[in-house]
Amino acid sequence: MTDRVWDAISKCAAGFGYELVDLEHGPGGLLRVFIDISDGSRLVSIEDCEALSNQLVHQLPVEGIEFERLEVSSPGFDRRLRRDRDFERFEGERIRVKLRHPVGNRRNFEGPFERVEGHYRLVFEGPEGKEMVLDFELNDVDEARLVPNDPWKEKRR
Repeated sequence: MTDRVWDAISKCAAGFGYELVDLEHGPGGLLRVFIDISDGSRLVSIEDCEALSNQLVHQLPVEGIEFERLEVSSPGFDRRLRRDRDFERFEGERIRVKLRHPVGNRRNFEGPFERVEGHYRLVFEGPEGKEMVLDFELNDVDEARLVPNDPWKEKRR
């Protein structure tokens, strides 16, 4: 994804009071746009997605950005964390991290995280249920997502 595409969509979204969270190019010219409410005061509604979609359908061709289909949606409860400000906003939450390079033959980790002295620290369950710690920086991350809080998980049997 080019900075030009990100900048054009981000600027348009900001004009509506939205924050551009993520972009994806899919097969067949699909452009997926994920937005959130800038101040976090509420969840993204269908009307929010529709309003931005209607604007982008007209604005993107003017900006010289090509696409065949456009989807605008909320980032979901398992939203991707990409930038420092995403990690800052959700500090203390449970995340799933896939690292670019393995640590101890393992690339996938899950647990709550916090910022510590310029890097991030995630506490995860290691062998035999032992609590372990992973220290990482943003450039170590291939993908990071929030782990949705499932209130029903405890009640299932």
